[in-house]
Amino acid sequence: MLKGNNTETECKAPPSKQVLVSMNIENATSQFPVSQLNFSRNIKGNETEIIISRYEDHFLVIATQIGAMGTIMYARKEEGVSINPTFNVSVIFGKRDEPMLVACARQLIEHMSLSGSSRPLVLSLGLKDHTAETLKGIITAVIDNSMW
Repeated sequence: MLKGNNTETECKAPPSKQVLVSMNIENATSQFPVSQLNFSRNIKGNETEIIISRYEDHFLVIATQIGAMGTIMYARKEEGVSINPTFNVSVIFGKRDEPMLVACARQLIEHMSLSGSSRPLVLSLGLKDHTAETLKGIITAVIDNSMW
């Protein structure tokens, strides 16, 4: 639930264990505990929550339409002697038989690299559908709000 400059998230636990977390997102570039940007977009009729976090050694991008993390991937640029860069994407958890998810991670890490970032990317996609149109919408939203 978004209220002014505060993001409030309610834990879906039994009433005796419910917790309310409130965080001021007015300054998306603060260094404590980690820089992050939270926003939502309507992509193909599905409300999509996106969180971009910048850690000292990597970026974490979470895009969810289902309220859960979904498939988690790790993408990085391979350093080598070749003039042409090589990118590696691995599925850590989740659907390993979805090439479109891997393509999404690859496009994001390539864009990050072209923008001058050498940090690897951890990408979580919890989506209702894995169509090219949905993934293009996520890529566009993340790039338009990039922190690299």
